[in-house]
Amino acid sequence: MVSKKSAAGLAAAVGAAVLLGAGSAQAATGSGETPLGTAALTKTDVGQALGGTTTGLGYGLAPIKSLRLDPWANSSADFLNNGAAVQPDQGLPAIGTGTLTGPLSAGGGVKDLPLVGGLTGLLPG
Repeated sequence: MVSKKSAAGLAAAVGAAVLLGAGSAQAATGSGETPLGTAALTKTDVGQALGGTTTGLGYGLAPIKSLRLDPWANSSADFLNNGAAVQPDQGLPAIGTGTLTGPLSAGGGVKDLPLVGGLTGLLPG
């Protein structure tokens, strides 16, 4: 069993060691020297930091761009496989929903959509 006097003495010894260590570190910095055990931060290379961020972002976004949006694609339960078409007058070609839903019902992702697919090329990955 440790007595109260020896515990108090141990605490005083630890406190004195901490104070003496801090005093020597202050004395070393006051003389212009860098004390041992201190760290100095270096300048950040912005080009490398931006390159690493872009690379990591590319690896994170690449699967999302090709993720299959229609879980029932190429199955009999696919509701996007049904389309509607309208034949306007004056000999104009038919307009239908298959142009927009076709890439999704074939199992495509965001990059396969007619309007949005071109914009995904701007994203890294």
